[in-house]
Amino acid sequence: MAETRSPSFLVGGVAGSKRGTGAVKEKDDQQAIFQKKSNMGPSPTWIWDPAAALANARHEFGEHGGVNMSIEASATFTVMEPETMRRMFAGELGPDRDFFIYSRHFNPTVLNLGRLMAALEGTEAAYCTASGMSAISSVLLQLCSSGGHIVASTVLYGGTHALLTHFFPRACNITTTFVDIGDVSAVKNAIVEGKTTVLYLESMSNPTLRVANIPELSKVAHEKGVKVVVDNTFAPMVLSPARLGADVVVHSISKFISGGADVIAGAVCGPAWLVNSMMDLHQGALMLLGPTMNAKVAFELSERIPHLGLRMKEHCARALAFATRLKKLGLKVIYPGLEDHPQHHLLKSMANKDYGFGGLLCLDMETEERANRLMNILQNHSQFGFMAVSLGYYETLMSCSGSSTSSEMSSEEQALAGISPGLVRMSVGYVGTLEQKWSQLEKALSVLQ
Repeated sequence: MAETRSPSFLVGGVAGSKRGTGAVKEKDDQQAIFQKKSNMGPSPTWIWDPAAALANARHEFGEHGGVNMSIEASATFTVMEPETMRRMFAGELGPDRDFFIYSRHFNPTVLNLGRLMAALEGTEAAYCTASGMSAISSVLLQLCSSGGHIVASTVLYGGTHALLTHFFPRACNITTTFVDIGDVSAVKNAIVEGKTTVLYLESMSNPTLRVANIPELSKVAHEKGVKVVVDNTFAPMVLSPARLGADVVVHSISKFISGGADVIAGAVCGPAWLVNSMMDLHQGALMLLGPTMNAKVAFELSERIPHLGLRMKEHCARALAFATRLKKLGLKVIYPGLEDHPQHHLLKSMANKDYGFGGLLCLDMETEERANRLMNILQNHSQFGFMAVSLGYYETLMSCSGSSTSSEMSSEEQALAGISPGLVRMSVGYVGTLEQKWSQLEKALSVLQ
């Protein structure tokens, strides 16, 4: 059975025993899978660092004492006594005491990854899903009902934009007002009291790399009783939205957190009451929609999160170096680490110390034709990177956002979001040496000119 290396102030109690029901002590809130802890705030003498929080999280050992946890690949779980199953379905016994029913509900290996994600984001709880989009759609469906209203940023990942613009109104009768989240008064005016339930935004926008003023936006939303949901896919370790005032943080784990471009996964990180409600047998969006993560995927990801901080520092350092040099060459570079970026000082004020300014940069080549020429040279002649969507891979990945990851948006919507037809989004990798990769990038630019 799993052991506890050190107490965690986040989700998850010490594993119990399934040998019988008599020894199990009842808790006041029998329905709660995740128990709220009171000491979520940072110590006055301790600067928040997600790597330190991860190191303090519960560590699972293997069934036979292995330093790595065992993979619980079972779809269903046995009980020792018939009465135990009745109590599990009644909500009296649950994963907090090591009682499991079925892996669509909870799986021990996936639950452990959830603990790590909660530690990473500084939230009470987290639940890991089969994709980033399933995490986004599930949390919004849990927080919004038919006839509900969402206020969202004009600049969002194309799939999220399509979900809010087309799918939700048609299938769920949930409407969205898109606003420039840089204009706090516009956000405030877009909130309809008694109807708006969610303010949705990205910590760093995809693909324009605008940085959201999370503390100010959270304050405005909370004054009107609105929950703040932040997609932090672009900035794990760099930003901690829940520590800045957001209620819920969502991730596409497929990106930087995975780092290998080999799995699709997502996560919802937030308060215990929300994750509990999303797993409710009768009303839970995660429980009933079933975007279940495979336990083998959860194991793989649990092994990668411990070195996420090291990887993010290198992604960010390379991105800053390239952005600085490209700017000196006279190119139109968008990167929050540059002092002339509109939200550079805002990001510095919110960012966790020593993790940099993000691993993505954008080059505005003005036209799609010039953008495609550059990417073709970079991949097929100088071997700088690959033309591919996604991000967070150890190789540099490049795409022309307007015709790829933002193609769900109309040309008018792209213009409103500030997405140029020739905007090249680069997820900067860390293979090779910095000077080696810079030489390849320089060579491509000289050929282009």
